[in-house]
Amino acid sequence: MTPAWAQRREEMLSDCLVSPDVFNQMVDRLDEFVVPYQQALVTEADQHPMPLYLQGLLSHVARKNAEAIAALVDVERQVIQDFIGTAPWDHRPLVTELVGQVVEQLGEPDGIIAFDPSSFPKRGTHSVGVKRQWCGHRGKVDNCQVGVFMGYVSCHDHALLDFRLSLPQDWARDEPWREACHVPPEVQYHTRHEQCLEMLDPWRERVPHGWVTGDDELGRHTGFRGELRKRGERYVLGVPCTTTMRDLEAPWPEYQGRGRPPKAPWQSVTAWRQSLPPHAWRRLTGRDGEKGPVAIELGTRRVQTRLERKRLGPEEWLGVTRRPLADDRTLESKASPDATDQDTQHRYHYYLTPTGESEAELEEPSLVELARVIKAGAGIEASCKRGKGEVGMDEYQVCTWHGWHHHIALSLMAIWFLIGETHRGQQWTPALTLPQVRYGLSLLLLEVCCTPGTDSICRQVQRQLRRNESARFYHHRARQCIPTRKLRREIQ
Repeated sequence: MTPAWAQRREEMLSDCLVSPDVFNQMVDRLDEFVVPYQQALVTEADQHPMPLYLQGLLSHVARKNAEAIAALVDVERQVIQDFIGTAPWDHRPLVTELVGQVVEQLGEPDGIIAFDPSSFPKRGTHSVGVKRQWCGHRGKVDNCQVGVFMGYVSCHDHALLDFRLSLPQDWARDEPWREACHVPPEVQYHTRHEQCLEMLDPWRERVPHGWVTGDDELGRHTGFRGELRKRGERYVLGVPCTTTMRDLEAPWPEYQGRGRPPKAPWQSVTAWRQSLPPHAWRRLTGRDGEKGPVAIELGTRRVQTRLERKRLGPEEWLGVTRRPLADDRTLESKASPDATDQDTQHRYHYYLTPTGESEAELEEPSLVELARVIKAGAGIEASCKRGKGEVGMDEYQVCTWHGWHHHIALSLMAIWFLIGETHRGQQWTPALTLPQVRYGLSLLLLEVCCTPGTDSICRQVQRQLRRNESARFYHHRARQCIPTRKLRREIQ
């Protein structure tokens, strides 16, 4: 090993030295973090279980559902279940407080608002909004719920801001299903594109940003792109490889002297990409990954797209990226099977961005800027993954409309607390990452919540026994037979 490499290795290892200041009083800071969110709720009865539930989400428990959390924080299971599943408190004040904090700490003028539908696989059929539909988590059509998330990406970090549950059309029309899951009467069917606009409209003035991005599920709909243009938003949206376009920079066919002058032919973006010369690609470094720089090759062209019913669409910039098939690191997002295509060496993604904004002409975005916005799509996917991986965002066991929204709102709060603690800890430990912060906090909470002793053990075992016996009672009652009592053993 050369001296330069040896020196850099020592420098990187020195960045791993963990100061006690990283974890000192972290539990106290969690208690302070919860206060403004508690104050946002209307009644004190709604506020009480919130710190307990957050402690459970940030703890070591394997499945972060109501029963496991109740056992950890030493309260009755029904208290946590009522707080999450049936209590009628509104989650929207929590979202308002969260957005304000994220903007204060991460906001910058050229930040990026990113939308991403994220799936939650389910086995049963009784949870609100569950249906056999495209499940991105498993890469196939499967039984799942789908949430539509709005995130924010800046040079500092990325975080989730707001969310909607995608309620399928047959669910929205079925009154027995709605009543069973307590879906409010004012909730109607909305497409995921409409849900994105519902989230964008109240926050677009408050959240500083220069771009809006999303994957091909959103970009394939010309109406959604049109609504963003009406709002004066610059976007970079993925489109499927089957998108039809006309290359406005290609030479037109020779005029034969009769009829209308010919124009460039309509073709799929895949066919157009196959005709690109080698010099059309420019190599860029999208980000510095754990295994080294993540590079892509990017090309752009001014094109005209089609609207529904083959009507002429607006002029837009088409961007296409390619990466080697052997490179499996995530940079671009993918929502459907036709989001990409590939040849023997590369995988390709396609994006559209506007040439005009509110009747004003826009300059062609630089390739570096396009690469930065494309990278943001992977940022919101990473936000969803760390929410599911670190705070159990997908480990809920609730069936109701309110229960799903309560759990997701509290999960977003928990991951935001970890983001803040990670930034704080990096003052002393530059190599510190969010999973290590969550691990350290879980050990601290273990000391706070678990007090080893006979009384505590008896309470935990008693809760489990009461649950088992209650289940046995109701099973017998459903069969109209009185259950027998367990025999009390006599020790000889």
